[in-house]
Amino acid sequence: MARPRFEPKRWAEVFAGLIVIAAAGWWLNNSFGLSRIAGWLGLGLGAALIWVGIQRLRFGSHGGGLGVVQLDERRLTYFGPLTGGTIDLDDLVRLEYDGTARPPHWVMTARGAQMLAVPIDAEGADLLFDAFTALPGISSTRLAQASAARNRDRTTLWHI
Repeated sequence: MARPRFEPKRWAEVFAGLIVIAAAGWWLNNSFGLSRIAGWLGLGLGAALIWVGIQRLRFGSHGGGLGVVQLDERRLTYFGPLTGGTIDLDDLVRLEYDGTARPPHWVMTARGAQMLAVPIDAEGADLLFDAFTALPGISSTRLAQASAARNRDRTTLWHI
């Protein structure tokens, strides 16, 4: 398996967080009084950007896998060479990580037993991070851990 190459675009949030922290540090060092509040807020914002960026990196796919994922108006579409389909995120009742499949898949089940399985390395699968974190009560950390661990189990990450 080829080693994934460094892609600066995937690191954009981490780099932005570092820049914000550097600017906030400069502001804190060169200001006084109430204007220092902006520096402290900048430090918090930079730290938040770095944290979210790292979560995306842990979750994210490198692409190059089978199929293409599109997300439009909370409707997820997967175009695969053998399977595919469309599922509305508002209709989801269960989200699973299937590590038994090769490559591993995100398995979504909607009302009416409609299922859609998307390989984690499909082109555009990084869009799923934002879609899944919008589900009520799901943890971005849990999503990132599931995809980073690459375990060989089928794990339910969220259900109604």
